[in-house]
Amino acid sequence: MHLAHLRLRDFRNYPRLDVDFIPGFHLLAGPNAQGKTNLLEAIYLLATLRSFRGVGGAQMIRHGQKGYFVGATLVGQTEQTVKMYWSIRERNLALNGQPVRKLTDYWGTVRAVVFCTEDLLLVKGPARTRRRFLDLLLAQTQPGYLPTLQRYAQALRSRNALLKQPAPDETALEGFTRELARLGAQIIQPRLDLLPRLAALAQSAYRRIAADTENLRLEYQPSVKQDMAVELAQARARERQYRLTLIGPHRDDLQLLLNDRPAGPFASEGQKRTVAIALKMAQAEYLTSLHGSPPILLIDDVMGELDRQRRAGLLPLLEEAHQARSQVFMTCTEQNWPRELGRALQGWQVHEGTLSPAA
Repeated sequence: MHLAHLRLRDFRNYPRLDVDFIPGFHLLAGPNAQGKTNLLEAIYLLATLRSFRGVGGAQMIRHGQKGYFVGATLVGQTEQTVKMYWSIRERNLALNGQPVRKLTDYWGTVRAVVFCTEDLLLVKGPARTRRRFLDLLLAQTQPGYLPTLQRYAQALRSRNALLKQPAPDETALEGFTRELARLGAQIIQPRLDLLPRLAALAQSAYRRIAADTENLRLEYQPSVKQDMAVELAQARARERQYRLTLIGPHRDDLQLLLNDRPAGPFASEGQKRTVAIALKMAQAEYLTSLHGSPPILLIDDVMGELDRQRRAGLLPLLEEAHQARSQVFMTCTEQNWPRELGRALQGWQVHEGTLSPAA
């Protein structure tokens, strides 16, 4: 599958954009603050319905406008069209001319993996960043996972609201406790099942990038040790004290160990960046293994931050996408584009919210 056409209206600094893309490697070049990352953000939005910058829809509207539009034509075994409009008062998503009523009807239409500076939060950031990484991958690959996650989040909000009351309704509290335990098991088990395959891919990717000098290991750390319902009952006194649900998959973490030491507090900045890239490479390779073709790769100025050895470790993944006639979109400035990418590529010049083929 590849992105054949992208249409933007009042998205970030793009008043109007209509551009056709062929399969292959696309290099988006230009000075900083011209709109290169905004293009990647629009493509990622088509895949996940969220920004990889961690902002809401209002921040993606061009200054002074009421809403933004992102549209696309996707070509794979069939041709599909996506139309998305967002404003404070109106939000519309259509697939092939039909309104999308449930996210599960849309999820997986576009598969994309982004490499960006924000990926460092996978190593340095809070546990919720790593949980979101696992949940996104499972939502992309297991049709029932996203609705289960949504139902769990709704039950969790309701249970926490009860715990905040001076005298919560015990019957209602027990009902939500049973619901959390049931749904929690359906979230924890897929995460545990995913981990061995993901860990092997991440370890292999890290060794390619770091020239086999260190060992990366992933461990899932559940807050539930055996039975979630029992442990929720045992934690009831503490929960009333904190007025929060303290047990469940919303409290779990993905431990990243480099030579058996936690990467967050002990790894160097270069090692942390390598761990983050290895995780995203593992995500891309896992999606490729399931679907038979690589996802769209979005690389936001990451290559310019890596030394030659670490850039070389990324090349096999880029080559695989190139040979499979998938797409790679990479941003860079004129000064830091990776010269070792000696391949046929489509160059684009980005300037103040306009896109034109490079000379």
